[in-house]
Amino acid sequence: MLRIVDGTTDGNTAMSLDELAREGARRMLVQALQAEVADYVERHAGERDSNGHALVVRNGRAQARKVTLGAGTVEVEAPRVHDRRAGKRFSSAILPPYMRRSPKVNEVLPVLYLRGLSTGDFGEALSSLLGKDASGLSPTTITRLTAEWETEYRAFQKQDLSQREYVYVFVDGVHFRVRLEDDRLCTLVMIGVRADGSKELLAVEDGYRESAESWSTVLRSLCSRGMRAPLLVAGDGALGFWKAVRDVWPETREQRCWVHRLANVLDKLPRRLQGQAKRALHEIMEAESRESAQEQMKHFAEAYSAKYPKAVASLERDSDKLLSFYDFPAEHWQHIRSTNVIESAFATVRLRQRVTKGAGSRTKALLMAFKLLEMAQKRWRRINGAHQAALLLAGARFVDGVQIKKDQEEAA
Repeated sequence: MLRIVDGTTDGNTAMSLDELAREGARRMLVQALQAEVADYVERHAGERDSNGHALVVRNGRAQARKVTLGAGTVEVEAPRVHDRRAGKRFSSAILPPYMRRSPKVNEVLPVLYLRGLSTGDFGEALSSLLGKDASGLSPTTITRLTAEWETEYRAFQKQDLSQREYVYVFVDGVHFRVRLEDDRLCTLVMIGVRADGSKELLAVEDGYRESAESWSTVLRSLCSRGMRAPLLVAGDGALGFWKAVRDVWPETREQRCWVHRLANVLDKLPRRLQGQAKRALHEIMEAESRESAQEQMKHFAEAYSAKYPKAVASLERDSDKLLSFYDFPAEHWQHIRSTNVIESAFATVRLRQRVTKGAGSRTKALLMAFKLLEMAQKRWRRINGAHQAALLLAGARFVDGVQIKKDQEEAA
């Protein structure tokens, strides 16, 4: 214990550092509330009734209430104001009526839940940090939060997309275990890149094994909300999605995910050759031009086709769609060659899944994925060469990552 009396460490009053911080926070809060009330009364001091009495005056203090702050839980008696003007009423911007937790504490609760803390452990875990009198930390609070997430999710599914244009869209199907059900949840995720280069979550839907029907439903829903076809869609080799996209967005270019393709090719080679083959595959993926990439593919086929034809067949399948990125700005290549933007965002979702052994229902799993992706969206950075996204939407053409000027295009 640290003994603090009149600024010294000697005396009869013992106060821990946490208690000192809470007491300091309480005093500062009281001072701020008093200053807020004094300013309000002073600004309206000239307003009087017919008898010359002030219409805005102090009115004692409200009943004491406990408020949970980042420094802990403090008890505060907020000063009150009697405002007799018609239709006017004082309401504190610092401590609104009925507030029991600061906004920052409210933000912490869903983060902890989504990171794996179970509802039953909230009271015990946070009372040690925020004080045993901390309010609103019961399992009921978290249940209420998840109900609010469902409302947010329904609004997200109906948002208007007619005023937005998307250059690229990344798609993937991510599977989760559901604790109380036999079938795994297949979450269909779509992330778009807008004209300013920023990334935006477009869809988080429950699909059935990434079937064409499930993907078609998602795409048609986006179209019904005003979304226009993007220039390019990047995804893995799931046949269901590509069948759906050709039906709904026939003009959209296709880019197969190199990360998924590399994994598939290496899986068909013995372990002793995988390191060497991986370097060769990276040389193909990182070639400076389409012609160079195609040449490297031929060398790979010559080296491995005799003994490992399945590996070569896996690489050459839809090879033209593996190389679609060459018709877009070189600065964008590292973004559009794979669906890493989805894979990295789902790392936190998988963490929650491992900790909780899976969500209790499909709905809970879907809401959890949506909320975590929505939170991750705040940290997504723009693509490199963001200014070129608008050029693409305006009709600019690129060959091997370099923009073709108008006279060159006419000559070609």
